[in-house]
Parts: sequence; structure tokens; C-alpha cells
Amino acid sequence: MSARNRELLALLPVAILVTTGFAAVFIVRSNEVSDVSLIYGGYFLALCLAAHLFLRFRLPNADPYLFPLCALLAAIGLVVIYRIDDQLAFDQASVFVLGLVVFCLTITFLRDYHVLERYRYVIATVGILLLMAPRLFAPVNGAYLSVDLGGFTFQTSELAKLCIVVFLASYLAENREMLSVAARRFLGMTIPPLKHFGPLLVVWGAAMLMLVFIRDLGSSLMFFGAFLALLYVATGRLSYVLIGLAMFALGAYVLGSNISHVHDRLDIWMDPFARGAPDGAGQIQQSLFAQADGGLFGQGLGESLLKLTGPFAPDCSSPFPECGSILPAPHTDFIYAVITMELGLFGACAVILIYALIAARGFKTAVMAPDGFSKLLAAGLTAIFALQAFVIIGGVTKVIPLTGVTLPFVSFGGSSVVANMILLALLLLVSDRARRPPADTSIDPRDLDGLVT
Repeated sequence: MSARNRELLALLPVAILVTTGFAAVFIVRSNEVSDVSLIYGGYFLALCLAAHLFLRFRLPNADPYLFPLCALLAAIGLVVIYRIDDQLAFDQASVFVLGLVVFCLTITFLRDYHVLERYRYVIATVGILLLMAPRLFAPVNGAYLSVDLGGFTFQTSELAKLCIVVFLASYLAENREMLSVAARRFLGMTIPPLKHFGPLLVVWGAAMLMLVFIRDLGSSLMFFGAFLALLYVATGRLSYVLIGLAMFALGAYVLGSNISHVHDRLDIWMDPFARGAPDGAGQIQQSLFAQADGGLFGQGLGESLLKLTGPFAPDCSSPFPECGSILPAPHTDFIYAVITMELGLFGACAVILIYALIAARGFKTAVMAPDGFSKLLAAGLTAIFALQAFVIIGGVTKVIPLTGVTLPFVSFGGSSVVANMILLALLLLVSDRARRPPADTSIDPRDLDGLVT
């Protein structure tokens, strides 16, 4: 079976899942069976088939499982958001269509993605400016996360992460030998030459400074992890990673001691149930209670107590689902807690498994890539995607301090969906070139007749 036929076959369970999910929520709400869920499932399958046909003609050799796995995450997100709020689900579906359009445009205009190498410093500058832009607008929960233009809100850090990864991949592909061969030993540690390591530190340091400046801790962790991952892949020097971790520990101590916003997050992480816990501790408390309420198999889609009703319902006129919700921000930061509450531990682990499979396919693409830039680009994109999932799931489950990043393809948010669609398109472009069969270089003996003397 060809790669594209395997992709088509893998999309069928996705359509079945989104149809049954919508049907389950609809039955719980109205206590009747309707063809509405079939219509929703049909629309979703039609969109996925359109993208599949586009890939069949444009990238016939690309990885057959990356797109179905991402579509499966998007389907789960749509069903859970529909369970939370109908209008938000409609908005998310509209954003998914926009994301597919951007996905197709990226593949069309970046067929030769190596052109990005020539503009790495321009791309890095754009990334830093995107990180700086939210500082011009009002903060959200103490952090400068988004840009608000004409009523449209966009998290610029989602696109900035792609810019920084492209720069790191391009620069390391050109200077990897200098960083690994020309390095010096000092106290048992390998120190890279400053001449070649300096520009890398300047751009990465500027990005990290902007992230601290806008107080976006989740993106800071993602950028730092992607930087170390790419540095290790490019040079194979474990000492670079150890030095980076030591720098991270020092920076975390300094920031945690001097910035109240960071200090509060650490206190909440250490003991959210402590007396006099900082404001915001209730978020992680409710998240842990909700996940415990799900048990192994969950309460069922639409069956859990997400909002207080009857005489206990709060007086609230806000149209957003946070109003009156037991679980804060259930459609964005804490959507994983909703999944655990309604689908149980098994359902939550299935979501984690999907992210693990995407990471495995992404790293396999990096291994198969034919050149250094392609390898580092695929590895960097996969690393930052997997780290984003780890950061938000780890924060909601109290493995690490809670940060305000979105769960890729699942959380509500247009900027996240569009940026991750671009990321997926770049991965498929690298995969198509890596899996392309070699050209037939054999020589027909009849072509040698004229060469024999």
C-alpha cells in the first residue's frame, strides 16, 4: 500500500471518532439521537480529504501518519470544546479551516524550504520582534502574551517559535563542525569557540530576554529546550547540554528570587494547598480535583460537573466558559484536565500517546533527512512541538510549574492552530524529500555503443 493510501485509511477512524464524540455530547444534552453529529463528522472528513488530495498531488512521498495524527488531535479538541461551549466549537472549526488553508499555502510557496537558509538573520529578527510585540498591549494574568488588533487576538510567540527554530537549524547546519571540532577543553568541560558560538548566543539570548521581559514562562522553557536539543543534535557534545542545564538552574534561581510573578508560580507548584498560597493556587487545585474525579475511565463526554447549576450557579453574565466554571479556562490552559475528567486516565494517556507518536515520526523524518539543515529543521520542529505538549500537560498535572501555553491542536486558539499547521507543513516538506526514491542512475548498454572505440 502506498504512503498516501495509508494516510487515507488512517483518516477514516478520525472521522468516526469525531462523529461519535459529537453524538455522545448531543445525546447527553438533548436526550435524543440526531443526524447533527453525522453532519459535523462529514464536514470534518471532507476537510481532511481535501487536505489529503492536496498532499497526494504535491507531496506524494511524505510521511503517511503525521497528518492523520494531527487531525486526530484536532478532532479531540473540537469534541471537547463543543462539550464546553457550542459557539467556541464553531469558532475553532473555522480556525481549523483557516489553518488548513495556511497549511496548503506553506507547502505551495515553500516547496524548496532550503530558501529559508539564506534569510536566517532576517527570520531571527522577525522572531524577536514578534516576541516583543505583546509588550505594547495590556497584560493577561500578569504576562504579556498576545497582540490585540481590531478585536482579533493573536499570540505572536506561536509564530516566533518557528522563526527561532529555522534560525538555529540554519546556523548550526553551517557551523556544526566548528562548534564540535574547534572546541576547547576546560576543567573537563568542552567550551565552544566564541567566534562561532557568539552569534548563536546573541540571537538566542535576545529571544530569551524578550520572553522574560514579557513574562511568558512557558515559551521560555520551550525555546530553551529546543535550543539545547538542536545544539546536541548538531554537535553530539553532551557537555553543551550540561552547561545549558547549569545556566538554566542559575537563571531560574535568579528569576525566582527577584520576580514576584515567577516566585508565586514556584510557590504554587511546591504546595498549592498551603495556607496563604498566592493568588492562582485555586487553578491547580481545581485541576487536580477534576482529574481525580475522572478516575480510570472518566465520567463520560458531557457527564462531568463542569459548571455549578441551580441555586449554586453564580450570578454571571459573561459569554466566556470561564464564567461560573468550576475549572478555570477549561477551553485553553486546562483542557487536558477536562479530557482526564471525562475520558479518564486511559483517555488522557491516549492523548499523550498521540503526541509521542507524532514526536517519533518527526524524529524519524530527521534521521532520514538527506542534509544537515533538513535534519536540524525536522529535529527542532519536533522538539519544540513535543516540549509544548509536555509543558502544558506537566503544568496541569503539577509535574512542573503551571505556564500559559496551549495544548497543540487541542486547545482553543487561532494562533496556535495556524502556527502548528505551518510546523506540520514544514515537517511534511522535509519528509517528502527524505522519503523520495532515488533516481534511476543505471546506464543502458545501448548508450555505450557510441563510446566503444
